[in-house]
Amino acid sequence: MKSRAERYAQLASKRAQSEAPAGADAVERQHARNKKTARERVAMLVDPGSFTELDRFVVHRTSAFGLDEKEFLGDGVVTGYATIAGRPIFLFSQDFTVLGGSLGEAFAEKICKVMDLAVRSGAPIIGINDSGGARIQEGGVSLGGYAEIFWRNVQASGVIPQISLVAGPCAGGAVYSPAITDFIIMTQAISQMFITGPDIIKTVTGEDVSFEQLGGATTHATKSGVAHRVAADETDLMNQARLLLSFLPQNNLDDPPAYAADDDVTREAPELDELVPDAANKPYDIHRAISAVLDHGDFFEIAPLYAQNIVCGFGRIEGHSIGVVANQPNVLAGVLDIASSIKAARFVRFCDAFNIPLLTFVDVPGFLPGTDQEYGGIILHGAKLLYAFAEATVPKVTVITRKAYGGAYDVMASKHIRADVNLAWPTAEIAVMGAEGAVKTIFRREIAAAKDPQAKTKELIDDYTQRFANPYIAAQRGYVDDVIEARRTRPLVARAFRMLENKRVERPKRKHGNIPL
Repeated sequence: MKSRAERYAQLASKRAQSEAPAGADAVERQHARNKKTARERVAMLVDPGSFTELDRFVVHRTSAFGLDEKEFLGDGVVTGYATIAGRPIFLFSQDFTVLGGSLGEAFAEKICKVMDLAVRSGAPIIGINDSGGARIQEGGVSLGGYAEIFWRNVQASGVIPQISLVAGPCAGGAVYSPAITDFIIMTQAISQMFITGPDIIKTVTGEDVSFEQLGGATTHATKSGVAHRVAADETDLMNQARLLLSFLPQNNLDDPPAYAADDDVTREAPELDELVPDAANKPYDIHRAISAVLDHGDFFEIAPLYAQNIVCGFGRIEGHSIGVVANQPNVLAGVLDIASSIKAARFVRFCDAFNIPLLTFVDVPGFLPGTDQEYGGIILHGAKLLYAFAEATVPKVTVITRKAYGGAYDVMASKHIRADVNLAWPTAEIAVMGAEGAVKTIFRREIAAAKDPQAKTKELIDDYTQRFANPYIAAQRGYVDDVIEARRTRPLVARAFRMLENKRVERPKRKHGNIPL
């Protein structure tokens, strides 16, 4: 029988072995790829000294293909709990040095355990992904492990925030867990996500594409919309994750964290009075309005490189988190299309699930016309955003800065789909369509019969603009609660959210709605 001293020595030895289960050479190879190890990433992410590890002595249970001769403590993933800014979180960090971070039975069980603890404890779960995919040596067992994780992602959706940090490859079935989570942040140059790799694509379709072109951070941030943020390096990756968490509640029953409000809530922004150009078709940057309203102008944008005709992100007013959705006149005139509708709908539904009030800035000329959009299903995809805003029960404040035309006016958090407070700047235009289109539709016969059709058209456009291109008809009907000077937007929005702080909405009992997916 071993003595007590020998037992403690054995424990110390095993702990030391678990720190680098694949050995020092494997760690050096990871560093040579300009990548941190799984444990280094955990240390970078969480508060110093707060991490408690779980299951560090777990090992795989297969003898196939020579694995009986290899034993890696932890089986390729570090799991546990910690704090970030003093708030509890749960996490897992995949270890690429162990069999390429491939997922096997024990690996999956470790992740499932920590996910279950996160849901039971009501705390966010963060996954740091660096894996080649399913462990081939374990066959179908590894696929079953993935499915167990996916099931838990779905059960946790809307209950606790789920954040995926991609710090290396994420291939095959491995991509579906991040895809179900709420936010994905990828690291530039060292992370990729794809279902099938370049070699298989070359064989099946003949396309020649690199790993980076196929599934790199830039690709997913600009083309697919899979990545919500891109980090310059792993330090930036962890800093972005910590900042994102600062806007989010622990779970769906909590309110988002509130911080000391040290930016004057009565502060006006005279520059906003000049923001909207006199020319109706001239663009401007809606970020200027967003920054002027938020505390200190701080705005954490979600998917800033994708579907840029709509802007989504988090900020604070009086120290309280809010979600911002805004049409961007600088890109495609702020029109709604398939990509922007999906992007905004997903964001709105997240905010509603986690009790984050919504502020919407509206300058939208309508939905993007064209066969590509119609064939691509703009009717269904545009309805997603309509559904999301109509479904949301959090406080909703809307500010119309300029155009609010047609069905897009309805979709963008209008009074009719139950926004709580709707404000308009004097430059707002609420109408079925723009003056030129309306005149050519209504008065086509008069214009055709006129001696000078061009002059008649201009006369009718001027008259239509004078009568309808303003916010006052909508205000007369109560569709707009007030027409305000643009400079007063921050104090009035803050006052509205304060009034709505205890908003409660009863919804019909049902299993769930059927959003037009």
